[in-house]
Amino acid sequence: MLVYRYILRAHLGPFFFSLSTLMFLFLLQFVMKFIDQLVGKGLSAWVILELVSLNLSWMLVLAVPMSVLVAVLMSFGDLSSRNEITALKASGVSIYRMLIPALAAAVLVGGLLVWFNNYVLPESNHRLKALTVDIRRKRPTLALIDGVFSQEIPGYSILVKKASQKSNDLSGVTIYDYTNPTLNVLITAQHGRISLSPDYRKLVMDLWDGEIHQLDLTDRSRYQKIHFESHRIVMAVEGFDFERTSASAFTRGDRELGAGAMKRIVDSLEHLREDKVQECRAIMMRDARMRLGDPVDSGSTRDASRRPTATSAALIQAQTLRAQITASLFQIDMLSKQIDQYWVEIHKKYSIPTACIVFVLVGVPLGIMSRRGGFGTAATLSLGFFVLYWACLIGGEKLADRDIVSPFVGMWSANMIVGAIGVYLTARSAKETLLINWSVFRQLVPKRWRPAAGEEEALNGT
Repeated sequence: MLVYRYILRAHLGPFFFSLSTLMFLFLLQFVMKFIDQLVGKGLSAWVILELVSLNLSWMLVLAVPMSVLVAVLMSFGDLSSRNEITALKASGVSIYRMLIPALAAAVLVGGLLVWFNNYVLPESNHRLKALTVDIRRKRPTLALIDGVFSQEIPGYSILVKKASQKSNDLSGVTIYDYTNPTLNVLITAQHGRISLSPDYRKLVMDLWDGEIHQLDLTDRSRYQKIHFESHRIVMAVEGFDFERTSASAFTRGDRELGAGAMKRIVDSLEHLREDKVQECRAIMMRDARMRLGDPVDSGSTRDASRRPTATSAALIQAQTLRAQITASLFQIDMLSKQIDQYWVEIHKKYSIPTACIVFVLVGVPLGIMSRRGGFGTAATLSLGFFVLYWACLIGGEKLADRDIVSPFVGMWSANMIVGAIGVYLTARSAKETLLINWSVFRQLVPKRWRPAAGEEEALNGT
């Protein structure tokens, strides 16, 4: 027990140091990426602080497994550099016994991370979404970056030279309107103002001193150019994320729900998919019966005069059935993709915490072999495994979302690959051979059946 406590104490300092360092790096990256969209936009310091603090949740989920690997590398590298690993081996403590306290701590940290993923992270993501929507409702110009085309509104591409930091005024507005596929519309204006409708479902853009250019794509000789002093454009903003946020859990996204809530949604989607499958089968059976049967009686002269009408009706019915089959298959495919997306998020809530255990299996042999306990050495050794793990995790998530691989394989393949490497490195680092102590069983065997002295020594490996 003293050895276990000593190894655990050696992990505490490096773990919290690496965790704070990684959180600082994640936070610095976030601030550098979004600082120009937050500061100087009329937002209070409290709103900015709340926005940053809510983003700390997903940063913590990523930083904890990384910190476990860095801490294990630093602690075991430090123990190895002081020859304490050699001393422990000489006193009869194997590498596998040294793994016990690190694995126990990793299981504890992973369990806490599972709880965090299912209860804290979804609420944090939901509050972050609500806060972002509220900010955009108050300041819709935050979605427009100076000198960059914005295509967040379906059917429109918007470019502004300058968006006011203290109001919703715009200057140098250029809008490409693609809502009508037969018309190519270009709108330019010297000045403008952006606002939202009272129900937050429409984006209203008032423009002044500009031009409208229209080109009919079906007849390119028809071209119009209109000068205006004032012009108003009303755009639907369902894709702009301005809609009111409901407090109901079923209106949340997959990253705003715990595993239990998502499993209930998956059950309902699977029942709905099964109903669609049964409906599609029934339509296909109707289509097959109609193909096999002949609704026209060729032996009747009166029916023969009606044959073209009956044939046309049969063709229309067949086309209708095929359209229904196509629509049903499309709905089944969409439901399957939704189910896979939910399963991906469910598995992710457990696969990332499991990485804490996997990284211990990798970190212990690497730390012993490196014989250095500095943060730089640990960070250098862990970088390759970080890249490998996150590449497998992100790649598996993309493949699972596209239904190329199952959600289980997509989200657990990273743990399987890195875990297999860790088991191999641990076995190579231990370099121990299991010896069976036959003297324990000697007392249980009758004397006449016991091996001779030479044979007993051979069994004991002496």
